[in-house]
Amino acid sequence: MATTASDRSLPAEWAPQSGVMLTWPHARSDWVASLAQVEQVYLELARVICQREKLLVVCYDAAHQRHIQALLHPHVDLSRIVFSVHPSNDSWARDHGPITVMQQHQPRLLDFQFNGWGGKYAHDLDNRLTAALHHAGVFGRTPLEPLGLVLEGGSIESDGAGNLLTTRACLTHPGRNPQLSLDDIETRLKHTLGVDRILWLERGWLAGDDTDSHIDMLARFCNAHTIAYTSCTDPADEHFTELAAMEAELAALTRSNGEAYTLVALPI
Repeated sequence: MATTASDRSLPAEWAPQSGVMLTWPHARSDWVASLAQVEQVYLELARVICQREKLLVVCYDAAHQRHIQALLHPHVDLSRIVFSVHPSNDSWARDHGPITVMQQHQPRLLDFQFNGWGGKYAHDLDNRLTAALHHAGVFGRTPLEPLGLVLEGGSIESDGAGNLLTTRACLTHPGRNPQLSLDDIETRLKHTLGVDRILWLERGWLAGDDTDSHIDMLARFCNAHTIAYTSCTDPADEHFTELAAMEAELAALTRSNGEAYTLVALPI
């Protein structure tokens, strides 16, 4: 029996999209010590996003929304922003927000479980956020599919052509889906995301990384035949051995047609 949902596909990062979701930092999150500086970064994100597409801003509560609107008002056309109120633990929308697949040429939102990167951080509010936003009508009539699998958006990378790049360290971490084997996880990902191949990296590590080697900090598709990756050329650096081993793995990967990927090194 085929494991791929043939009527589904996981778009690449560069595929057309209708908008971007930001879960805005707040004083109850880990950003509290540097909130003023971080909000300036989010302000710039909002300004640039709104020049190109719609923006969804998730606010902790009504007072937080008023604060954000006052911050944005001189710099951004607020008519291009959808504000929604729902409390959150933190701001990592890439990991706790919905993952969009295309099914029969229509978007479908997948609501995977988010458990704070293997139970490291509070996550109860973040895990409920996608369903709450959908219930509030933020995503219109786009269907939402709740799933029992723990998965973060930053842990998977799609080329939009049926190939998924990820790391074994993250997806098989015992804090995420301990009841599932590697084969189980691969079968579920192929079926749920509509991918044909999963390219597993065994190596790759960054100091201080709480995500257990998310692929989005290690290697990314630039197009269907090019991968940019984090590299280290200093043997004295603590990252050297792992990143060199990852580089060798990437060099050994082949595309569906058997050709090697073009690799672009990004110095750490």
